[in-house]
Amino acid sequence: MTQLFLSAFITLFVVIDPPGCAPIYAGLTKGATQAQRRNMAIRASFIAGIILLIFALFGEQLLGALHIDLDSFRIAGGLMLFWIAFEMVFEKRTQRREERAEKVAATPEVEDVSIFPMAIPMLAGPGAIAAIMLLMNEADDLTETLTVLGALGAVLFITMLALIAAGPLLRLLGDKVEAAITRVLGVLLAALAAQYVIDGLRGSFGI
Repeated sequence: MTQLFLSAFITLFVVIDPPGCAPIYAGLTKGATQAQRRNMAIRASFIAGIILLIFALFGEQLLGALHIDLDSFRIAGGLMLFWIAFEMVFEKRTQRREERAEKVAATPEVEDVSIFPMAIPMLAGPGAIAAIMLLMNEADDLTETLTVLGALGAVLFITMLALIAAGPLLRLLGDKVEAAITRVLGVLLAALAAQYVIDGLRGSFGI
């Protein structure tokens, strides 16, 4: 169980990327009070959790209704995660998030960014949806299912704390350290994505 929890936790952590989301959230909520920032962080994490939980529990049935083989989705999900990892390593993901932040922050009043862009697509984006579905497929019984969901809850809780502490965290780490952390997470995600593709190919061709 410990190995499954750690695998699920690392996968979801690098996909959701709390260290990368925190500084962007700080920029999005500039001018908001501490209470407003806290409420939006809690709401964003909660909404993202609901979205990911729905796909975790019913994603496989949805694929079945669409006649999509799970090994095919595993390969596609792995490639998608690899692309996210590529963007993380070369800072494309951070650049895109900053562009979203600039658009949202262009208005003078404080906007509620908890649903968009925080919950969707920053926290519960395509990569996170693919990851939770793939992880749930690895769970063979109720205990392992609860282990994966526990890992998801832990990552979202850490994400919520990172968003709440976004301002102080950014001042503590600095831009260079944050960029270095994101790159390391990207490399780890690339390795995990490659494993998903390998597993999908083995399942598809009976290797």
